[in-house]
Amino acid sequence: MSTWTSDELDLLGSATELQISTRRPDGTLRAAVPIWVVRAGDSIYVRSYRGPDGGWFQRATAGGSAHIQAGTLTSDVTVTPAEATARAEIDQAYRSKYAAFGRAYVDPMTAAPAAATTLQLTPQR
Repeated sequence: MSTWTSDELDLLGSATELQISTRRPDGTLRAAVPIWVVRAGDSIYVRSYRGPDGGWFQRATAGGSAHIQAGTLTSDVTVTPAEATARAEIDQAYRSKYAAFGRAYVDPMTAAPAAATTLQLTPQR
């Protein structure tokens, strides 16, 4: 399994959001969707604000992959459900990183529907 470099972890961990897209059956990318991203340890995580009904989330989990862009970093990634034991650390990462946006945005991202959609992103190299 590939891992992120230190520079990539720093870039993704400090990005306010990243753009995520999935591929159509013909291989072309769908329009990108901006989403929040957090770093917990040496892993990168995203969640669907809309919970399991989020279109990008449904397509990414069905295909097991996505394409991301944040700043100068562009990568195809493997998406896997996050370990349930990591939820508290990931919730705290969301609360800390996005506190300035207010509870109206942060609370839904740390509530059960969104937390259930937590995906770990791993680079495909």
